[in-house]
Amino acid sequence: MTPDTAAALETAGLDPADVERVVRTALDEDYRYGPDITSSATVGDAGVVTGDVVARESGVLAGVPVALAVLDLLAERGLAGAGGVRGTALRADGSRIGPGDAVLRVSGPAAAVLGAERTLLNFLTHLSGIATATRAWADAIAGTSAVVRDTRKTLPGLRSLQKYAVRCGGGENHRMGLGDAALIKDNHVAAAGGITKAIDAVRAAAPGIPLEVECDTLDQVREALDAGARFILLDNMGPDALRAAVAIGHGYDGVRLESSGGLRLENAREVAATGVDYLSVGALTHSVKSLDLGLDLT
Repeated sequence: MTPDTAAALETAGLDPADVERVVRTALDEDYRYGPDITSSATVGDAGVVTGDVVARESGVLAGVPVALAVLDLLAERGLAGAGGVRGTALRADGSRIGPGDAVLRVSGPAAAVLGAERTLLNFLTHLSGIATATRAWADAIAGTSAVVRDTRKTLPGLRSLQKYAVRCGGGENHRMGLGDAALIKDNHVAAAGGITKAIDAVRAAAPGIPLEVECDTLDQVREALDAGARFILLDNMGPDALRAAVAIGHGYDGVRLESSGGLRLENAREVAATGVDYLSVGALTHSVKSLDLGLDLT
C-alpha cells in the first residue's frame, strides 16, 4: 500500500493494517483460482484505459480510500502491469451524490482495471449503502437532540469498515468490540441474579469501563440508575414508556438513554422527540441495500 493511501485511511479514522487485511482477503477470493481469464482473453494488451466510477442513483459516498487500497494491493501482486493501476478520488467520502456523478477515476492496463472492477465496487457499493441509510436516519431526526448509532450486528471481518461508513452518513458508533465497553443484557442479568448484582460484578471487574444496561421495564430503569448505571438501553419501549424513562432519568446526573428495538425510519422522529439521546439501529449494517455504482470506461 502506498504512503498516500495509508495516510488517506488514517485521516478517515481507519487502520491501514486492518483495511489491508480485508482487501487482501477480497483479492484472494477473486484470484484464488488463477488470473482473470475473461479480461486477459478479451482485452489482452489493449493498452492503458481510463474509467470513472459513476453513481446510478442518489446516496452518500463511502469507501473511496478502501477502493484506492484495492488498486495498490493489486499492483503489489503483480496483477496491474508494469505501470500499475492509478486511482484518483473525485468526490470525498460523506458527500451526497446523484445519478451521473463520477466519484473515482481509475487508469491502467485494461485487463488490470477490469480485474479490479468488482472488488473495488463491492467495497464502494456496500459502504455507500450503509452511509446512505445512516444519512436517511440522521436526516429524519435532524433538529432533535437524538443521534443514530450502530450496533455490533456487522458482517464478520468488516466491522471497522461498516462502522466507518456509519460515520460517513452522520451516525455515531456504539462499542467496537466486547472489551471497550460493557453492555449488560437480559442473559447477563439472569446469570448474575439481577440487575444490581450484574452492575456490581462489572464494576468490580472493570471499574473504569463505560457501562450500559439494557432495560425492558421502567422498574428496571429505576433499579439500574439506583445501582449507579448512567447509560441505559431502553429495549422495545413505545413512545409513552420512553417519555416516562426520560422523566425518570432526569432525576439523576449524567444519564444517557438509548432506544432500541422496533425502530423504523417512519417512526424515527417520534422516538427521537421523546427525549432519548440515541436511536440504536442494527439494520444500518446487518441488512442494508448497496448503493448502485458502476465503472464506465471512458
